[in-house]
Parts: sequence; structure tokens; C-alpha cells
Amino acid sequence: QVQLVESGGGLVEAGGSLRLSCAASGRTFSRDTMGWFRQAPGKAREFVATMTWFDVIHYADSVKGRFTISRDKAKGMVYLQMNNLKPEDTGVYYCAAKSGPTEYLVPTYYNTWGQGTQVTVSS
Repeated sequence: QVQLVESGGGLVEAGGSLRLSCAASGRTFSRDTMGWFRQAPGKAREFVATMTWFDVIHYADSVKGRFTISRDKAKGMVYLQMNNLKPEDTGVYYCAAKSGPTEYLVPTYYNTWGQGTQVTVSS
């Protein structure tokens, strides 16, 4: 069964840090573009960060300088280190995979999704 499983979410005060993990299984994802998205209540799912299989990285402007995406292809893991968290970072964070390095901003181009992990940042 092909799946992505996120972990590491929780409740943190503004200015704090969290590290999200995404475990990939069922097939090799080493040549996929891996992305992180988030969805706040009542809002559309939005792009956070992505990393292609050849390690090109993109971030949403709102998280640049605070979030860092990384991956361990051998272990099938993708990480999102989140520092200096703000209340507006609150939401469900999803890990996703797609083939090819382009169209990385658009959720519909990703064909495998995790179940999400809740991140809540208190002010």
C-alpha cells in the first residue's frame, strides 16, 4: 500500500519550533517531488514548501527564513523544520508526492497525500 504518514504536529507558543516528519512507504519516492501543504479552517489548502528529487527547494513567501524542508531518500523520509512559529501558521499540515519538478504550487498535481498532522500556534 502506497502511503505517506505525517507526524510531529502539536500545540506550541508563538516563537516556538516544531519538526514535522513524513514517512513514505509502498514504493520508492526518491525520484518524486515532495511537498508540504497546510490548510487552516475555512481556507483552501496552500503550498508551504517543496523539494524535487534533485534537491531543488521552493518555499512560500510566508515561511521563507523560518521553515526548512529536507529529505532522507534512503530512509523514505521528508522533514519540515518550523522555527519562529506564528499564529497564522496554524493548520493541518500535509505531506504530498508528485512526479516531475514543475507545477509544484498546485495541490491537484500531487497524486499521493498523507492524512495530515495538526499544528496549533498560540499567541
